[in-house]
Amino acid sequence: MNFFRGVMGGQAVGPQPSGAETIQKLCDRVASSTLLEDRRDAVRALKSLSKKYRMEVGTQAMDHLINILQTDRSDSEILGYALDTLYNLICNDEEEEQDENAQKQADDLGAQFTDTFIQDPEHVTLLLTLLEEFDFHVRWPAVKLLTALLKNQCVQVQGIILVSPMGVSRLMDLLADSREVIRNDGLLLLQQLTKSNAAIQKIVAFENAFERLLDIITEEGSSDGGIVVEDCLLLLLNLLKNNSSNQNFFKEGSYIQRMKPWFEVGDDNSGWSAQKVTNLHLMLQLVRVMVSPVNSPGATASCQKSMYQCGLLQQLCTILMATGVPADILTETINTVSEVIRGSQVNQDYFASVNAPSNPPRPAIVVLLMSMVNERQPFVLRCAVLYCFQCFLYKNQKGQGEIVATLLPSTIDANSISAGQLLCGGLFSADSLSNWCAAVALAHSLQDNLTQKEQLLRVQLATSLGKPPVSLLQQCTNILSQTKSEKGSKVQTRVGLLMLLCTWISNCPIAVTHFLHNQENVPFLTAQISENLGEDERLVQGLCALLLGICIYYNDNSLENYTKEKLKQLIEKRIGKENFVEKLGFITKHELYSRAAQKPQPVFPSPEQMLFDHEFTKLVKELEGMITKAVHKSSEEEKKEEEVKKTLEQHDNIVTQYKELIREQDAQIQELKEQVASMSSQNEQMQTTVTQQLSQIQQHKDQYNILKLKLGKENQSQSNSQGDGSQMNGLQTEEITQLREELEELRRQHALLQTQLGDKDALINTLRSEASQTAEVSTGGTDNTELHKELEALRSQVQSQSAEINQMKTERQELLRRAEAGSSAAVPGSDGSLDAAKMAELESRLAAQTTETERLKEEGKSSSQSRAELEQQLASATSTVAILQTEKAKLQTEVQESKKEQDDLLMLLADQDQKIHSLKLRLKDLGETVDDEDDLDARDQTDDDEDEEDED
Repeated sequence: MNFFRGVMGGQAVGPQPSGAETIQKLCDRVASSTLLEDRRDAVRALKSLSKKYRMEVGTQAMDHLINILQTDRSDSEILGYALDTLYNLICNDEEEEQDENAQKQADDLGAQFTDTFIQDPEHVTLLLTLLEEFDFHVRWPAVKLLTALLKNQCVQVQGIILVSPMGVSRLMDLLADSREVIRNDGLLLLQQLTKSNAAIQKIVAFENAFERLLDIITEEGSSDGGIVVEDCLLLLLNLLKNNSSNQNFFKEGSYIQRMKPWFEVGDDNSGWSAQKVTNLHLMLQLVRVMVSPVNSPGATASCQKSMYQCGLLQQLCTILMATGVPADILTETINTVSEVIRGSQVNQDYFASVNAPSNPPRPAIVVLLMSMVNERQPFVLRCAVLYCFQCFLYKNQKGQGEIVATLLPSTIDANSISAGQLLCGGLFSADSLSNWCAAVALAHSLQDNLTQKEQLLRVQLATSLGKPPVSLLQQCTNILSQTKSEKGSKVQTRVGLLMLLCTWISNCPIAVTHFLHNQENVPFLTAQISENLGEDERLVQGLCALLLGICIYYNDNSLENYTKEKLKQLIEKRIGKENFVEKLGFITKHELYSRAAQKPQPVFPSPEQMLFDHEFTKLVKELEGMITKAVHKSSEEEKKEEEVKKTLEQHDNIVTQYKELIREQDAQIQELKEQVASMSSQNEQMQTTVTQQLSQIQQHKDQYNILKLKLGKENQSQSNSQGDGSQMNGLQTEEITQLREELEELRRQHALLQTQLGDKDALINTLRSEASQTAEVSTGGTDNTELHKELEALRSQVQSQSAEINQMKTERQELLRRAEAGSSAAVPGSDGSLDAAKMAELESRLAAQTTETERLKEEGKSSSQSRAELEQQLASATSTVAILQTEKAKLQTEVQESKKEQDDLLMLLADQDQKIHSLKLRLKDLGETVDDEDDLDARDQTDDDEDEEDED
């Protein structure tokens, strides 16, 4: 222990060891001591020496310290000493006393030790495991050490944590620690962890980070909170910036609504603390991240809608119009409102309705424009107002019309200040920055809006007393010519006016004509382009070349002196085509052009560098190539192009006609498809009906066979009992009753069969008409002949059936006459009623067959007429032949099946005839003589002879 007393400041005997020797001995003690207390004291001594002898401790003791973390997990005190020592070695805390060289050496040393530590990824995993220890002396140093590692080698440590199981989840648990020191340092750790790593950002977000961070911000007092609120906001910015997935998750989780209370400021806005200003500034940046123009348009529009619906936009406008708000907060609020309303019609309309709390109330737009054209206002505030005005007019033709309307003579109100008056005042003021801002604002009022470009030509300005008013277009060119001789800041004015003129007359032939109508404009432009001026004037020359090129490209040749061809000849003589194109190229080569083209917001380090507008850079990019081609084209080439354009227009008209024809044909095809579908469904229904009818016919056949058997048995029993007259009469009565019931059943069955036969015939006619339609489309006259043959065959069948029916009528009448003659002699009244019932049943069958025959004839005629009509309908649908041919094959198969079914039904009718014959035999068995016609005549003769004998 004397050794440790010497190290810790006790009296030592003999020469004092050097720092390296002491550290070596301590490392040996850490590695070789078996007692935990000895190792703990040695590590504590290394910790005390780690700042003074950082190089020596790092090179000699790091491996031993890592080994302590791995082996002495049970003792939290020695773990804490080891973690603190490693933190002192790796952390690069800046000290005010150190000079730059010393600080650089310290940084290099920290990076070197960090590389040594993370060379084995298991060391970082070991630290993540130690975070699970709840002991303050272990958890807090582990958090600080991980933060230092991330600061020195962020990408490598992020990769190790990302692949470590539950690595990010363990770090997220730090936010739930009840000890504020660990929670706050955990926020700093997560800030470093989430820098520029989208994968980790997503994992942290889905570990419920938004909910926890917003809860902490609320607990700490929102914008009135301290440094912890700032850390939470910085972490939220890391998670959301340039991460569309997290932005969508933030919006879908309804976290935008929870941002509204942050911006609730009271009436007394005096005495804002620096921390509150910082917090509110970060909160505004967080809103801007969600609606940034670099985000996808769909996501931005969705967030803008949510911000309006939850009242966040209204709250921001309240801050905008409040008094006592610090200048930097007001500037950032204007920028935030600008991006919340940019491209959103609903939000833009709401912003247009906002009034400042003044007497009388003035629109917020007017109040902001007053600040923009006031040269005493801060430069950044004037840039923010210009950005707000640009965003208000972005894709807002309604707003553009309202701004331009304030300049028109019919809408000017002398008692109030309008936006148009402020813009004109700024355009012609002595301040170059006001000139530039007003010119750019007016250009945005005309952006992509041909109507407003034409309306602005009506604006007249009174220059001085006694002189006639001049147009706004002419006044702009007058100012250009007046500032030609001036240098310095007036370049900014000329650039702004040239940008306004280029935006105004581009894609507007009427404005081009008005511009060329002034005889001084073209000579001024050619003189300005052809001069050899200094570096500062090159940009003005390029813009003049662009303006003259627009006059050529959008010229409608309505002015004889300034047609396209004459202007090109003027360029070739006065300037030279190559020189003109070279001057035109000065615009895109300018340094400030590239800076302005990057993002819509006008951000400039100083007013002198404020030369280009973002939307104007898009216009230059679009027009430069077209103007170059237009200048180099000859008159013949232009004529050819005009001819090509006319040809293309004709082709477009032809294509349009064909498109309409195709649409009509598509509609017809769709209609025919629907008809085919309906026919198919009808066919399926008919097939189902046929199947049911076949099953019913089979049932009737079975019932008929059973009845035949019953009748045979009854006949046999009746023949055995003919001797006894009274018994025979009784049996005949029972049999007649049974036969009456059977005849009633047969009558019902026959009616059902007749109905089914009618349905079948109708189905056959329908299928034949459909088949004839398809056959006429595909095969023409040959199939028509076949269908006629089939129709004639059907008619012949109908005629044969009519002949059979007539024959059956004759037989029925004869049978009825004979039955009436024999009923009085052989059978009592019951037998007569039975015969009458049979005759009535036969008569109804024959009448039904007659009706059916007539109906078949009528259907044959109607089918011929419908076939002719369908021929005309299907003649216009030749494009559907392929589809209908397939249907034809199916329908022909169904016709064949239906023919077979009709044959079966005819066989059934034959069976019915056979049954009638059996009934005749049955009448004979009952004692009635039902013979042929000759037998009946002989019998009548015999009866006459008997009557004569009786009379004698």
